[in-house]
Amino acid sequence: MKPMGRRSFLAAATALGIGAGVSTHAIVSAASDNEAPDQASDQNADKTAEIYERDRDLPFIGTEETFSTPTLLKLNSINEDHIAFLEEIGLSDLDQRRIGDMDAGGLNVQILSAHTPAVQNVPGKRGIDLAYRLNRQLVDGPIAKYPGRFKAFATLPLQSPEAAADELERSVREDGFLGALTNGHITKKYLDHPDFEPVLARAVALDVPIYLHPGYPADEVFEILYSTTRSEYTKEYQPYIFSGSGYGWHQEVLTQCVRMITYGVFDRFPKLKIIIGHMGEGLPFYYERIANDMGEPTENSLKKPFEQYFQDNFWVTTSAFPQTELLNLLLKYISVDRVMFATDYPFADIKAQTDWFRGVDLPREDKEKIAFRNAEKLFRMKMPVK
Repeated sequence: MKPMGRRSFLAAATALGIGAGVSTHAIVSAASDNEAPDQASDQNADKTAEIYERDRDLPFIGTEETFSTPTLLKLNSINEDHIAFLEEIGLSDLDQRRIGDMDAGGLNVQILSAHTPAVQNVPGKRGIDLAYRLNRQLVDGPIAKYPGRFKAFATLPLQSPEAAADELERSVREDGFLGALTNGHITKKYLDHPDFEPVLARAVALDVPIYLHPGYPADEVFEILYSTTRSEYTKEYQPYIFSGSGYGWHQEVLTQCVRMITYGVFDRFPKLKIIIGHMGEGLPFYYERIANDMGEPTENSLKKPFEQYFQDNFWVTTSAFPQTELLNLLLKYISVDRVMFATDYPFADIKAQTDWFRGVDLPREDKEKIAFRNAEKLFRMKMPVK
């Protein structure tokens, strides 16, 4: 059987509808022309269909839903082909196309965030002004035009930490934003660096979370870990994808999480709330190794056992990882009260993921928590009434 890539997986999930709800293995098996389903697969599909019907009415809040603007597309794209691709998938559409996709998949609310790396590479007054304009564009645009359908994370000018803290407060207090989203390193520093304490302190004072989204690595890291000497691979953007969605992004976010715990961020800010996406960015797989191996060397420098910080300070979203076995592994280590639904639109298909989750075999109460109730509680918001 030919291996399936990310886009092929999501396309198969969309085509198969509720039958895609079991697992990646089930999707691949059902999509193969060379394999007949066995009795166990039939039973799984029947059970999935039954659960799907039970939970067909499940509403959803999408907690990692991306947007861009013409300015951001020019700022953060690698070439014209990249811009054309991002426009084609609807990244800068904040109108009928996006609403139509949400309605088709049954996604009631999108919490919007700016395409990585947003304005993190823009220093000084230009970065400050651009962050403000991006935030106001959302307020005056889709949030006003479609009441209740859109919320947002603030874009922050993180190269100016004091100004970033002020923009976080302004956007939360004046515009009703739900927190902020950051994108990887900020000029080779992560949020554990003392430079960013004003932002963390303000988030705590406002009682809003910070979403750690991936960003591309620093040039030196890219050269060491992801570069290639084969020009034909470069033309296919392989190093770019390797360092990003294909692998590097997920390791980078988990590294930042471990750094924040190791270097005492949550001892200095015990009420700081951090969100990570993509089914934990590899955390479920590494959880026991990280907890065990990092526990001993930090025993005398941290106020709590290492793994306790994951329980006390982190929330995790399902964005772009509609795989039941990964969700089950995540729930082995992270409370169902700390898991939230997300799609990673428009990089992933909304309906594929809402259909997947409707068919997941969990108690209705737990599914409601993940689909919308945990987000309502964390963000102090309510699902809009139709």
